[in-house]
Formats: sequence, structure tokens, C-alpha cells
Amino acid sequence: MAKSAANAPVKVVAGGDSYLNDMRVKELCAQALKRRPDAELLELDATSADQYAFDEAVSPSLLSDTAVVKVLNLHNADEKLVEAMIAYTKQACADPADSSIVICQHEGGVKGKKIIDQLVRAGAAKVEVADLKKPDAQLNFVLGEFEKRSRRIDPMAAQQLVSVLGGKTGELAAMCEQLCFDFDDDPIGLDRVNQYMTANPQVTGFAVADKAMEGRTAEAIVMMRSAVEQGTDPIALIGALAMKLRTVAKASAVKSGTISQAEAKTNPWVLKNAMRQLGGWTSQGLGRSIQTLAWADEQSKTNGGDPMYALERSIELIAHKGRMS
Repeated sequence: MAKSAANAPVKVVAGGDSYLNDMRVKELCAQALKRRPDAELLELDATSADQYAFDEAVSPSLLSDTAVVKVLNLHNADEKLVEAMIAYTKQACADPADSSIVICQHEGGVKGKKIIDQLVRAGAAKVEVADLKKPDAQLNFVLGEFEKRSRRIDPMAAQQLVSVLGGKTGELAAMCEQLCFDFDDDPIGLDRVNQYMTANPQVTGFAVADKAMEGRTAEAIVMMRSAVEQGTDPIALIGALAMKLRTVAKASAVKSGTISQAEAKTNPWVLKNAMRQLGGWTSQGLGRSIQTLAWADEQSKTNGGDPMYALERSIELIAHKGRMS
């Protein structure tokens, strides 16, 4: 948001990552209430609100002369509501000091884009929100979460967080906050992240796979049994193990020139890490291990199957690089 628009009485928070969008709306509402301590916070949903509800919300009331009005789902506003909002935006921009503040939330996409353009032309400020779809953007987000708390995190630890929670910004932010609150390590290291995230079945599966890839069969099996005893579904562990092996298979294909790094469609750091684990593996060994995991998956979903035995057999095979003993 441009500095000149910081005090605009009407703002539209548009698109980007949904979690960051929500957080930005909350921040703007908090800032507005700080500037107008006597104002009341009102919330309207444009999906159901009409122009009369909007006009009433921005008008003086018995409780306060002004309000901070949060308008959700702007993209669903009907024509009459949009007209009322445009008229108010022009009026408020002409006399911002005595006007109610309106914070509009738009989820992004094509729907309702015309409404944003109309409000901006009327004087509203458009607030852009970052899109965290790319791994690099997610990594920068994690680093930023630690930096704003005057803390640091080891790059590999940050990558681990992104690898597991990259598509879940809210969970990623919560994990960063919790790590900073619970531990004094500076920087937070990979071991600490793995230790803290063992309740996540995907992380546990990755940890089990890493132990097995290092040939530490007993440790991997003990970790697997402990996770299952604590309530982790064997299917979740099998899925994480299979994902790990598929990444190693992609790394092998990239290294041999069969596919390009772009075609692998894998986080560059994850692919680089898998490259380091290729020693001793053959395409036959990888194929055999993946087939064994498919069998383990079947055992987990079949009445009378023995998923624990199948998981142990899979771990043993992975620890031996897919070679039959």
C-alpha cells in the first residue's frame, strides 16, 4: 500500500495468500481503531448485506459518530450495494477526518475485480497481498516470521518447515511463533524443528525415511512403532515414505539427464537434499522399494492385513537400498 494511501478512509485488501489476506484485514482494522478509539467495529458480509445495511453502518449512531466497518466477500456485493459503497467512498475521501473507515476484503480472482476498479477510481486504496505459491516465497515468509521476532532459524530448518507446511500458511505461521516461544535456540536448528513436529505424521514419515535411507534400520523401526502407538495412522506414514522415495527417484532421473530439474516439479532444496541420498541406489532398488510400499498400503486398507509387518519390511528394504537380503 502506498504511503499516500495509508490514511485513506476506504481500503480494499485484494487477493494474495488467504491467510495473509485475513491477517492484513485484521491489522488494518486494529490500526483504524487505534486512530479512532471511540469508533465501534462493525462487520458486514457483502454476500447478504444490502445498501441500507451499509449506509447504516457508516452513519453516526448513538454509540459513536464514526465506525470501522469491515466488509467481507466484496466479490459477492450486488449492484445496489456497490453503488452505495462508491458514493460513500467519494464522500469520505472529500472529508476523511470525520468519516467512518471501511476495510473491504476481496478473495482475489476475476469475480468482483470490476468492483475493486470502481472503488479505486472513487478514491479507495488498494492493498496488495503477497502470493505464497512458490517455495522461495514460502521460505522468505518463514525467515520473515523469525526476523520480526528478532530470532533466527537455520536455512535447512526453515526448508523443512516449508517442505511440510508450505501450502498451509496459517499453520506455518503458528509453528514459527510456537518455536520462538518454546525454545531459546538462536538460530533454531533442523533437529529442533524435527523434534517439535513429530506429532505431524508427514514429518514422522520423513524422519523414518531419513533414518532408513541412512541404513539405520532399528532406529527407523522404533520411531515408526512409537508414532503408531501414539495414534499415527500407518497409511499416513506409508504415504510420507512413498513421497520421500518418489523424490529420490526424481533426483535420480534428473542426475541421469532423463528429466530436467524443471520437469521434476520439486522444491529445489528438497531435490538437492535427495541428490545427496542417491549413493548406492539403483533404479531396480527404487522400483522394488516403491512396490513394497504399495503392498504395505494395501495391507493397511485390507481387513486381516498386517500394516505393521508391511511397514517394517518396507523400512528394512529401504535401509538396504532396495536390495533383497
